[in-house]
Amino acid sequence: MQNAHNLTRISALALGIAGALAFGQVQASGFQLREQSVKSLGRSGAGVAVSDKDASVVSLNPAAMVNVDKSTIQADVTVIDLDAEFTGSGQVLPGTPLARPVTGGNGGDPGDNTAVPNIAAVFPMHGGLEGMVLGASIGAPFGLKTEYEPGWVGRYKALTSDVKTVDLTLSVAFQMSDGVSLGFGLIYERAEATLSKAVDFGLVACSNAPGGPANCSPLAPFPIKPQSADGTFTVDGDSSGIGYVIGGQIAPNDKLAIGVSYRSEIDHDIEGDINFEKPAFVAASPTLSAVFANGPGGAQLTTPSITTVSLRYGFTDDFRVLATYQQTGWESLDKVEITRSNGTLVGSEPFNWEDTSFYSIGVEYDFSDAFTVRGGFGQDETPTNDKDRTPRLPDNDRMLYSLGMTWNVSDSFSVDAAYQRITIDDTTVNLVSDGSSLQGTYDGSADLLGISAQYRF
Repeated sequence: MQNAHNLTRISALALGIAGALAFGQVQASGFQLREQSVKSLGRSGAGVAVSDKDASVVSLNPAAMVNVDKSTIQADVTVIDLDAEFTGSGQVLPGTPLARPVTGGNGGDPGDNTAVPNIAAVFPMHGGLEGMVLGASIGAPFGLKTEYEPGWVGRYKALTSDVKTVDLTLSVAFQMSDGVSLGFGLIYERAEATLSKAVDFGLVACSNAPGGPANCSPLAPFPIKPQSADGTFTVDGDSSGIGYVIGGQIAPNDKLAIGVSYRSEIDHDIEGDINFEKPAFVAASPTLSAVFANGPGGAQLTTPSITTVSLRYGFTDDFRVLATYQQTGWESLDKVEITRSNGTLVGSEPFNWEDTSFYSIGVEYDFSDAFTVRGGFGQDETPTNDKDRTPRLPDNDRMLYSLGMTWNVSDSFSVDAAYQRITIDDTTVNLVSDGSSLQGTYDGSADLLGISAQYRF
């Protein structure tokens, strides 16, 4: 059982690291977020690489900054309300004659209202620098927050998962010729994560006592039984990394624009701390106190790349159709290897994620110079699978449906609003680890409400 106990604390750090850095644009699948722009939210992400007069392109496709004809400051905030309901059960010592049900309820709704802010600024140059555009943005490209009720049936797999990432992107674009632009951006990314789960120290005690797992039988005289002495651990980790985004845009005429962007992988060197809250008998045992000792740990990761292709076509001066295809290289999260502070390899956590594709199409219509309405829908694949999925992220394939509008209050000031509904396919969890199992399904969905303000000067 020693290896299983060691894995208890190793898997916690691995989940914390992967949660903090599962890279993308927590834009939807995996930990990916697509909430950099409220305009884009109202189109379900359609046209993100060719957005017109939208400062969020600083990080999405810097070449499209040439579409912003005035110095612009833009602030976006989107509130994400994730709803998920678990139905299922678990066992202690599954697959053995000593198996028994895990006690507890369904954990309640693990989702929480989470605000995702972004701010961007674009500055077209003049005079001798005509044709150059500079931009900067601060945003949250990844994130995760789920929190279950204490004592739920899956407490040995997850309690709290709180992941935040913040990117600072500095970009430059060049108008190479009529209709052709190129752009480049440098990304500084900061990630932080806090995760927790319960530890069945009753199972640890009876399994490690003389006689081994037989002590865990309800009929055995050993006084400490599974689920009778729960504790918790919390893992905190953070990291910084550097990456880049490059892009191009071709607009051969006033009707058509095609944009392509590539966001690089980002290498991270994670540093984290593991802290156990444990019963007194664990601290009194030299063997168990060593296994469950608090201390530092770390890992190295390469986060996935993102390739985006977008199109915008104006059928009339007032009506436009937009589309996007995006591929995220999630295979870079095949596994997470954990090392101690002295560099010794401790263990690894398999994820076995796969690359994903995202598709969306949207429309915009200008009712007048003051009002524009938009809508769109999209389809997004999940990188995870039924074998490796965890309740920290009950993710599956999803559909996106959106509506939005712009109000141009004046030539200098405008306001955007958008609503998006995300439906998630029923999600299966089937985990066996750390001496217990969790099997069941999630019924989940999400509602997103965004508002944005833009000032041009």
